[in-house]
Amino acid sequence: MRLATLALASGLTASLPAAAQVFNPTTYQLANGLQVVVVENHRAPIVSHMVWYRVGAADEPAGKSGIAHLLEHLMFKGTPTVPPGEFSKIVARLGGRDNAFTSSDYTAYFQNIAADRLEAVMQMEADRMRNLTLDDQNVVTERAVVLEERRSRTDNNPQALLSERVEAALFLNHPYRRPVIGWGSEIAALTREDALDFYKRWYAPNNAILVVAGDVEPEKVRALAEKYYGPLKAEQTPARIRPEEPPQVAARTVTLEDPRVQQPSWNRTYIAPSYNAPDKAAPYALEVLSEILGGGATSRLYKSLVVDQGLAANAGAWYDASAVDMSTFGLAATPRPGVDMAKLAAAMDKEVRLVLDKGITPAEVDRAKARLRANVAYARDSLHTGARVLGEALTTGQTVADVEAWPSRIAAVTPEQVNAAAKAVLDDRSSVTGTLLPAKGVSVARTQPAMVVPTKELR
Repeated sequence: MRLATLALASGLTASLPAAAQVFNPTTYQLANGLQVVVVENHRAPIVSHMVWYRVGAADEPAGKSGIAHLLEHLMFKGTPTVPPGEFSKIVARLGGRDNAFTSSDYTAYFQNIAADRLEAVMQMEADRMRNLTLDDQNVVTERAVVLEERRSRTDNNPQALLSERVEAALFLNHPYRRPVIGWGSEIAALTREDALDFYKRWYAPNNAILVVAGDVEPEKVRALAEKYYGPLKAEQTPARIRPEEPPQVAARTVTLEDPRVQQPSWNRTYIAPSYNAPDKAAPYALEVLSEILGGGATSRLYKSLVVDQGLAANAGAWYDASAVDMSTFGLAATPRPGVDMAKLAAAMDKEVRLVLDKGITPAEVDRAKARLRANVAYARDSLHTGARVLGEALTTGQTVADVEAWPSRIAAVTPEQVNAAAKAVLDDRSSVTGTLLPAKGVSVARTQPAMVVPTKELR
């Protein structure tokens, strides 16, 4: 739903260790096209079993926004062998936990469970890949759940409403402009036939990636994958052809005034290249730039706007390079009580101008790369991180080799590349500035929440 949290994909990417290899996965492909990735982590007798589909909200038919996310909900409604609502109950009885999430570019399902229970969850996940059963009542009930989710998490949340409108203004033609949860009127019109059509079109082994991370051996995972996923038939899945984005030639602003606003905020979002851009060095340079501008209390924006000038309660930057098509680079700040929003915006504009006119220094680049290296020490220790990073990468057009090469590519970033990337991306003509304000006559609570920026996922 692109809620106000740091983009998880960016954070995970930034947490990759700066070493010759990252996760050292074993990977192979079944005869039906299912890609299997195994990350060994023997620190605890636990396993994370994830299935990722190369389909998300940006692949929905026009007028059917929200169908990818609704189908995610409906995937828990049962098969001929697993009754409706029993999937999660079975996982819980086995001592595990499960969930799923949808983004613009992918949909994923996972179970974290004891390693000796892997076979049970793999059998159930493979079963619902092709054997989902739905009736009209299932769809009506779950559609109502999703509509309530939209009301509670978006319509009743001014920050989420602003983020939704900013993205709708940022992308002029590309389906990234649609919210992952969908527009309310279109969600209300979704049917059982819509869900089944989407399911049959996209949910197939040759359009999926199985990632298993934890206390496992690759050959044993292969044997289980062959047993449960291997018999599933490959299907003709459509190409992910999306409308092109026209040239961006005008800066846009979105201002939302709402009596529920307790803390005003300011943000600016720019169109930016993803890992799939023709210039393969640019995304890595932008990751370094994001660290320099917004990487914590020592970053440029925090030091200037929060510490030195005392204008903001928080300030920072974000960048998420993982996307099938283009991505976004953003700046954000929350003013301190009594600070005029126009003054804060002018100060942010000045910081951007300093980057464009004076550039980023070699010392800043070196420190940023060192911080990225220092922040990644725990990536291999995490059960979920390897599965998460690899699944997201493979569903958005990267390869295992790209993930493993991340440290060396970050290490190769030069100050010249960072400055070139800043000049290419920090162009007001390809941006939307969003401002969240209390309705006139409404007092603002004296709170200092964490900075909020968009994310691309919806659970």
